Amino acid sequence: MTTQPSKQLETFENPNKARDYTIRIQVPEFTCLCPKTGQPDFAELRLEYVPDERCVELKSLKLYVWSFRDEGAFHEAVTNRILEDLVKATAPRFMRLTAEFNVRGGVYTTVVVEHRDPQWVAPEEVKLP
Repeated sequence: MTTQPSKQLETFENPNKARDYTIRIQVPEFTCLCPKTGQPDFAELRLEYVPDERCVELKSLKLYVWSFRDEGAFHEAVTNRILEDLVKATAPRFMRLTAEFNVRGGVYTTVVVEHRDPQWVAPEEVKLP
């Protein structure tokens, strides 16, 4: 059986729905194509989210990210699209996606997009001595 890229994001039930906790995922090998030149763009994706009912399954996330390899996309558009797809699949309390693109033409681009469930209130940060 061969593994192929896929736009299908799979989820699983949050094992601790009563607690706010943060899941952090790093994807250091994101690639897509520049829509102007067709040359590859490389980025590190950093996903942070507070799950509600569902969590994203990591193998499906890997295959989903892989599916962008041959697609042309502006940095801003692809970052927003990925967040929208993840929010649709998981309906999190909070989700932030940071896409830090490698240099292109002497310019680095970082795009940060967020989603917040309007019913969710973030807990206060605890600062320890």
